Amino acid sequence: MIGLFRGSIRLLIFAGCLLTGLQVPSYVDQYEKRVDAHLLEVTANLSGFQDTANRMFDGNMEALIAYYENSGDQVFELDANSVRNIYRRYLNLTREQNAISAPWYRSAYHAVFRADPELRGEALAGYSYTVPLDLNTLAWGFGLAVSVTLLLELILLLLARLFRLGRGPRKHGAI
Repeated sequence: MIGLFRGSIRLLIFAGCLLTGLQVPSYVDQYEKRVDAHLLEVTANLSGFQDTANRMFDGNMEALIAYYENSGDQVFELDANSVRNIYRRYLNLTREQNAISAPWYRSAYHAVFRADPELRGEALAGYSYTVPLDLNTLAWGFGLAVSVTLLLELILLLLARLFRLGRGPRKHGAI
């Protein structure tokens, strides 16, 4: 009976890890789409300022922002902070896009563990669970399921041996 219970637990863990692993490529894809959409939007917001920076400051946005800050015109000085925020957002989203465009293992690591908190929240809030049956998705699912199952088995085996070693040798026939 215990063997049946242990086998069922193993199957449940394997199935749970398989289903979780199948979601990784979909989550990375949805995160990447969020990054791309925000980057398109902020690029459009920044384009007029970038045109001015191209014409007047050899494309240097920091020089344009510094000019606004030191212009002596209260309107430009106030707008300098807004332009700086838009520019910082653009730089952050560009870094995110570069990270998510890396090889599959790096982009997955970034999207799962190092993603921008705001974008991660958006991606998770709008996440739709899917199970696309392509090779990449199946590799993630089975890879995670096998890895976690084997790791748990190894831990349980080590714990069992550790507790047996702590009791000392058994004598046959002794109670």
